[in-house]
Amino acid sequence: MARRKLSHEGTLVLDSEGLSKLLGDDEPVVALVAEARSRGMEVVISALTIIEAVHARTNKARLAWVLSGLRTVPVGDEEAKAASALLMAAGLHGHKYAIDAAVAEAALRQQRPVVMLTSDVDDMRKLCGDRVRLVVV
Repeated sequence: MARRKLSHEGTLVLDSEGLSKLLGDDEPVVALVAEARSRGMEVVISALTIIEAVHARTNKARLAWVLSGLRTVPVGDEEAKAASALLMAAGLHGHKYAIDAAVAEAALRQQRPVVMLTSDVDDMRKLCGDRVRLVVV
Protein backbone atom coordinates (compact mmCIF):
# COMPACT_ATOMS: atom_id res chain seq x y z
CA MET A 1 0.00 0.00 0.00
CA ALA A 2 1.38 3.41 -0.94
CA ARG A 3 2.10 5.67 1.98
CA ARG A 4 -0.37 8.56 2.17
CA LYS A 5 1.11 11.85 3.35
CA LEU A 6 -0.74 14.12 5.74
CA SER A 7 -0.34 17.87 6.16
CA HIS A 8 1.61 19.66 8.88
CA GLU A 9 -0.67 20.92 11.63
CA GLY A 10 -4.37 21.06 10.93
CA THR A 11 -6.84 18.40 11.93
CA LEU A 12 -7.43 14.72 11.28
CA VAL A 13 -11.09 13.70 11.60
CA LEU A 14 -12.15 10.07 11.99
CA ASP A 15 -15.57 8.94 10.87
CA SER A 16 -17.13 5.74 12.22
CA GLU A 17 -15.02 3.45 10.03
CA GLY A 18 -11.87 5.37 10.96
CA LEU A 19 -12.66 5.01 14.67
CA SER A 20 -13.63 1.35 14.26
CA LYS A 21 -10.36 0.59 12.51
CA LEU A 22 -8.38 2.49 15.12
CA LEU A 23 -10.16 0.49 17.84
CA GLY A 24 -9.34 -2.70 15.92
CA ASP A 25 -5.66 -1.75 15.69
CA ASP A 26 -5.82 -1.62 11.88
CA GLU A 27 -2.20 -1.03 10.92
CA PRO A 28 -2.70 1.57 8.14
CA VAL A 29 -5.12 3.63 10.28
CA VAL A 30 -2.90 3.42 13.36
CA ALA A 31 0.02 4.58 11.18
CA LEU A 32 -1.96 7.51 9.74
CA VAL A 33 -3.07 8.64 13.20
CA ALA A 34 0.51 8.38 14.50
CA GLU A 35 1.79 10.35 11.51
CA ALA A 36 -0.87 13.01 12.03
CA ARG A 37 0.11 13.42 15.67
CA SER A 38 3.81 13.57 14.81
CA ARG A 39 3.01 16.41 12.37
CA GLY A 40 1.16 18.37 15.03
CA MET A 41 -2.33 17.59 13.77
CA GLU A 42 -5.14 17.28 16.28
CA VAL A 43 -7.15 14.05 15.97
CA VAL A 44 -10.90 14.52 16.49
CA ILE A 45 -14.21 12.71 16.23
CA SER A 46 -17.82 13.83 16.41
CA ALA A 47 -19.60 12.74 19.59
CA LEU A 48 -22.04 10.87 17.34
CA THR A 49 -19.20 8.81 15.89
CA ILE A 50 -18.89 7.02 19.22
CA ILE A 51 -22.53 5.97 19.02
CA GLU A 52 -22.15 4.74 15.45
CA ALA A 53 -18.88 2.82 15.98
CA VAL A 54 -19.59 1.04 19.27
CA HIS A 55 -21.32 -2.34 19.40
CA ALA A 56 -21.76 -5.24 21.82
CA ARG A 57 -18.32 -6.72 21.08
CA THR A 58 -16.44 -3.41 21.52
CA ASN A 59 -13.64 -3.75 24.04
CA LYS A 60 -14.69 -1.08 26.55
CA ALA A 61 -11.19 -0.66 28.02
CA ARG A 62 -9.71 -0.22 24.53
CA LEU A 63 -12.50 2.25 23.66
CA ALA A 64 -11.79 4.33 26.76
CA TRP A 65 -8.05 4.35 26.04
CA VAL A 66 -8.49 5.32 22.37
CA LEU A 67 -11.02 8.04 23.21
CA SER A 68 -8.66 9.50 25.81
CA GLY A 69 -6.30 10.39 22.96
CA LEU A 70 -8.93 12.03 20.77
CA ARG A 71 -10.84 15.28 21.06
CA THR A 72 -14.57 14.64 20.91
CA VAL A 73 -16.53 17.43 19.22
CA PRO A 74 -19.95 17.88 20.82
CA VAL A 75 -23.16 18.19 18.80
CA GLY A 76 -25.53 20.83 20.13
CA ASP A 77 -28.36 22.87 18.65
CA GLU A 78 -26.19 25.07 16.43
CA GLU A 79 -24.17 22.13 15.13
CA ALA A 80 -27.36 20.19 14.41
CA LYS A 81 -28.80 23.12 12.44
CA ALA A 82 -25.57 23.48 10.46
CA ALA A 83 -25.52 19.72 9.73
CA SER A 84 -29.14 19.93 8.59
CA ALA A 85 -28.20 22.75 6.21
CA LEU A 86 -25.40 20.59 4.79
CA LEU A 87 -27.91 17.79 4.19
CA MET A 88 -30.29 20.10 2.37
CA ALA A 89 -27.52 21.59 0.25
CA ALA A 90 -26.33 18.10 -0.71
CA GLY A 91 -29.85 16.84 -1.42
CA LEU A 92 -29.56 14.12 1.23
CA HIS A 93 -32.09 13.00 3.85
CA GLY A 94 -31.31 13.07 7.55
CA HIS A 95 -32.94 9.70 8.13
CA LYS A 96 -30.04 7.98 6.37
CA TYR A 97 -27.25 10.57 6.53
CA ALA A 98 -27.69 12.34 9.89
CA ILE A 99 -24.47 11.10 11.48
CA ASP A 100 -22.46 11.67 8.29
CA ALA A 101 -23.77 15.24 8.25
CA ALA A 102 -22.78 15.80 11.88
CA VAL A 103 -19.29 14.43 11.18
CA ALA A 104 -18.97 16.62 8.08
CA GLU A 105 -20.16 19.67 10.00
CA ALA A 106 -17.61 19.00 12.75
CA ALA A 107 -14.86 18.57 10.15
CA LEU A 108 -15.71 21.85 8.48
CA ARG A 109 -15.25 23.73 11.79
CA GLN A 110 -11.75 22.40 12.49
CA GLN A 111 -8.36 24.04 12.01
CA ARG A 112 -7.29 23.70 8.39
CA PRO A 113 -6.09 21.82 6.60
CA VAL A 114 -8.60 19.12 7.49
CA VAL A 115 -8.17 15.48 6.51
CA MET A 116 -10.88 12.90 7.14
CA LEU A 117 -10.42 9.13 7.30
CA THR A 118 -13.66 7.72 5.92
CA SER A 119 -15.20 4.80 4.09
CA ASP A 120 -18.03 7.07 2.83
CA VAL A 121 -16.09 9.15 0.31
CA ASP A 122 -19.04 9.80 -2.00
CA ASP A 123 -21.34 10.98 0.79
CA MET A 124 -18.64 13.01 2.52
CA ARG A 125 -17.66 14.67 -0.76
CA LYS A 126 -21.29 15.77 -1.19
CA LEU A 127 -21.36 17.13 2.35
CA CYS A 128 -17.87 18.67 2.60
CA GLY A 129 -17.12 19.61 -0.98
CA ASP A 130 -13.45 20.29 -1.51
CA ARG A 131 -12.93 21.87 1.93
CA VAL A 132 -11.90 18.54 3.51
CA ARG A 133 -9.36 16.13 2.07
CA LEU A 134 -10.86 12.64 2.16
CA VAL A 135 -8.69 9.56 2.69
CA VAL A 136 -10.31 6.17 2.14
CA VAL A 137 -9.99 3.63 4.95
